[in-house]
Amino acid sequence: MRDRTGPDRETPADRSLLGRADELDRRFVGFLNRWGIPMLRVSLGLVFIWFGALKIFRVSPVADLVARTVYWVDPSWFVAVLGGVEVIIGLGLLVGRALRTVLALFWLQMLGTFLVLIIQPDVAFQRGNPLLLTVEGEFVVKNLVLLSAGMVVGSTVRRRRRSGEDQR
Repeated sequence: MRDRTGPDRETPADRSLLGRADELDRRFVGFLNRWGIPMLRVSLGLVFIWFGALKIFRVSPVADLVARTVYWVDPSWFVAVLGGVEVIIGLGLLVGRALRTVLALFWLQMLGTFLVLIIQPDVAFQRGNPLLLTVEGEFVVKNLVLLSAGMVVGSTVRRRRRSGEDQR
């Protein structure tokens, strides 16, 4: 016969501790459900405003990369205009208005960043190997995470409209 107080038996204190841990987990997951997507939207907005402002004020470390990638457009105005578009995207994400339009601009801008991989593979990949990224290649490929974040934010547009928020 087994000892009722052995390691295979759960005591009332164990159940209480598990109950408290479960309640803490429920609260934490509830917090994530409530604030995760809004924080994602706001952080995306801040990143776009920041990166766009760097381009507008001509202090962006990627201005030359942009100019060499979109070589058919005059960089003397294009980089700043791109920065302006990024600031507009960021402000739209930050305030959460007209998200359909903002996200369309967001995806166009994000997809444009991948032009580096096509137009300048020598800048993005070491020795032509697509598995060996350069610093510039890593900078571009990390945009997959930003694109995914945009998809998550975009998944809320219909819910937000039903709740009465403006989503043109």
